[in-house]
Amino acid sequence: MKTDVFISGGGVGGLTLALKLAQRGVDVVIAERLASHTPAYKGELLQPKSMQIFDGLGLFEEIKERANEIKVLDMLELSSTLAVRDQSYLDYSVLPGKYNAAYMAHHEELKSIILGAASHFSNFHYLRGTTCKKVTEDKAILRKGKEQIEVQADYFIGAEGRASITRKAMGIEIKQSAYNHHFLTVTFPRPENFRDGQIISTYNRFLGLFPLPDNLVRSVYLIPEGDYQQLKEKPISHFHKLYTDLAPSLDGYVQQLQDWKKIQLMIPVMFHAPAYIKGNKAIIGDAAHAVHPMAGEGMNMAIQDADILGELLADMMESGNRQPENLLWYEKVRYKRAEHVLQLSHLSALAYSFPFRTVSYLRKKTVERMEEDPILHFKQMLNVSGLGMWKENVRDRFIQGGFMPVRSRDLTSDTKELKYFTREEDYPWKVEGLV
Repeated sequence: MKTDVFISGGGVGGLTLALKLAQRGVDVVIAERLASHTPAYKGELLQPKSMQIFDGLGLFEEIKERANEIKVLDMLELSSTLAVRDQSYLDYSVLPGKYNAAYMAHHEELKSIILGAASHFSNFHYLRGTTCKKVTEDKAILRKGKEQIEVQADYFIGAEGRASITRKAMGIEIKQSAYNHHFLTVTFPRPENFRDGQIISTYNRFLGLFPLPDNLVRSVYLIPEGDYQQLKEKPISHFHKLYTDLAPSLDGYVQQLQDWKKIQLMIPVMFHAPAYIKGNKAIIGDAAHAVHPMAGEGMNMAIQDADILGELLADMMESGNRQPENLLWYEKVRYKRAEHVLQLSHLSALAYSFPFRTVSYLRKKTVERMEEDPILHFKQMLNVSGLGMWKENVRDRFIQGGFMPVRSRDLTSDTKELKYFTREEDYPWKVEGLV
């Protein structure tokens, strides 16, 4: 087979990239190793920037109709007796404009939406149940059952996840950091009126609840590293109690989960590849950066990678400026943004990692003042949303620590929108030119 762009990995990031290229007339081949839907839980929380990208691809309304809208993240801090000690909100409505909510969508359904849109194009070629075994300078060697397939391409993109064949072919090594905790994650029924996200914590416990459509909720429960096997030996009623202790509203719902086999272990890690580009190869998503999963950052970063790289590759093809050096624009745009998200997520992870009352108190104080200070609140939601990047300064830290009073003056909508990434910032080569 011959193509313009070969993509190894048909997850949300790889499919988003393929759809963008196909819409622009670029011939693309994508290989997905899974022959059917995966039972593993994957990212489901779509942040505003991702929805903006899908709007540009013509998928906003379809995704919105098949997702649960989340306007607010309810942050509950409980006492040692499990009474509510403090309640704060992170509110997406502080973001002006159309993209002021997050959306929970079933991962496989999201993939099917993107794949369905891409399949309308004759220049899109999807190889299901096909594994990329090797990538050379000018071809990818694939395996489908006993059949070997060779794909010649101008560009090779690795979207295979953490164990990326493409990244290895590029000779890029990563240094992975682990955490002192793991997560139990599972989806089960929810009350119909439970529609916004909740993060519930005590000094030594953490439960994240993110409502899906179809009256379901995706949950993540923090456990100490190494406790999984010991927990699995307990009756399933023990798991039910872990949840109902923190979220009594789930009583009668979580009990519908009757098998430990449905509950999966999620092991968070963090790494950032030192480069995204080498020659005619590039990596996106978890192949390039793994992030602690606090708010669906991994999937959203992959979507944002795909948007920038897809626009760049399509412009290169359209203009005839096909030199691989142009791929560095992708790294130039995405690297600092990804690094910022990685660090924010890492700090959030540390805030919930250590079972000490002092840490709990500082976390409660920080979140409380973040909600009370309109500029801090906007900064947090801006950074989480992916719509822009506004780093905290010394004054922000003092306000969070209680050493300075919170600001009462909010920013105007126009001023807030000035903090959004512009088209020129997303695609700077359109202004500065390709090689």
